[in-house]
Amino acid sequence: MQSDISRRAFLRTTAAGMVAAGLPKWFVAEAEAAEAAQVAQRRPIGPNDTINIGCIGPGGRKGGFQQGLNVARWIATKPGVKLVAVCDVDATHMRDAAQSVGPDCAMYSDFRELLERKDIDAVVIGTPDHWHAVICAAAMRAGKDVYCEKPLTLTIDEGKRITRIWKQTGAVFQTGSQQRSDGQFRLACELVRNGRIGNIRRVEAHLPGGATGGPFVTKPVPTDLDWNMWLGPAPYTDYVPERTHGSFRHWLEYSGGMMTDWGAHHNDIAQWGLGTDRSGPIAVEAVGVRHFGHNCFNAFQEFEVTYTYPGGIKLVTSHKGENGVHFEGDEGWIFVSRGVLRASDPKLLEEPLPANAERLYVSNDHAANFVECMRTRKQPICDCENGHRSVSVCHLGNICLRLGGRRLEWDPVKEDFRADAEASQMVARTMRGTWSV
Repeated sequence: MQSDISRRAFLRTTAAGMVAAGLPKWFVAEAEAAEAAQVAQRRPIGPNDTINIGCIGPGGRKGGFQQGLNVARWIATKPGVKLVAVCDVDATHMRDAAQSVGPDCAMYSDFRELLERKDIDAVVIGTPDHWHAVICAAAMRAGKDVYCEKPLTLTIDEGKRITRIWKQTGAVFQTGSQQRSDGQFRLACELVRNGRIGNIRRVEAHLPGGATGGPFVTKPVPTDLDWNMWLGPAPYTDYVPERTHGSFRHWLEYSGGMMTDWGAHHNDIAQWGLGTDRSGPIAVEAVGVRHFGHNCFNAFQEFEVTYTYPGGIKLVTSHKGENGVHFEGDEGWIFVSRGVLRASDPKLLEEPLPANAERLYVSNDHAANFVECMRTRKQPICDCENGHRSVSVCHLGNICLRLGGRRLEWDPVKEDFRADAEASQMVARTMRGTWSV
């Protein structure tokens, strides 16, 4: 007998295909409304109720990379929260994660089975990036709240889709852009927004450079890994160990290199300071270098991407310079990074903001903010649309780099390129098999 989630997955695939089939907009809108009506009922959470969470993609001990599990355990340290299940397509990762949680932690190899549990209120998604949108969409439709690691999506179109589903379902959604819950980053952005350094002329986001490597050798699939499920919506290829675990981010099939890995952090802060974190740039141009071939890392290792915002403000994202974000105005500059906040004049930081100053959302603990919002039903500091818009900037940079760096005009309202069919084709990617958002 087909499960409820399988039936919903069929309906979603059918509705998503309507756009590609060229059906009328009114008909597609009706299908989307019917799709939204099938969202599972969310379990009410009272002020004293225990919140049960599951972790999808905990990661493994190999190389000490257990980001998903670390975040889930961090959330579970908050009062009234319990981590009750883990899911991973790597059986060793799954068993190690469950063992570290405790004997009552359930194990799953298919995220859809975890989502069928009515007693799980929220999920932490720590999978490779190419899985994020599919699982986010399925989780929200299953009535779960979501904490998803950044970068939120693999493509701009995925972000548009899950943002729509987020609005339809009312899910509480926290993107793992933890710098927003750091007081130094918030202060820097508040000072910039309130004109402390005058009119902003230029922002620089300094990221690490990308990795080079390969060609890598195909090998037999480990007995504890479901390779087909690991690939999921990504194109099929023979197993190469370097495509998985921590190094997946250097392949454009699964991630976007340092442009999306660190770029999702620092471009988020740049846009937060500019007040464009619900919109975006209007143009992009770039120069970059990547050394790659068959079975080699293929994300850009060197890059300088220049974004233009309304008013002529430039955001330059590059692999050079001190890691962090540099805001430059006509009356000074402010630099912020993890554990670092400095300015062209210390007084720019020391003088309090006036009582009527614009203040930003206050969160001093990303996990606690998520838990509080699950109880109050307000949205966290870095919700789905913030996460989508921040990584969209990174995707724009990668698209421009892949097209040779020529200037591309972008419409941040329609979220598409202006008069550039080749670039517009790169806003979305075809998913393998029946996977869809």
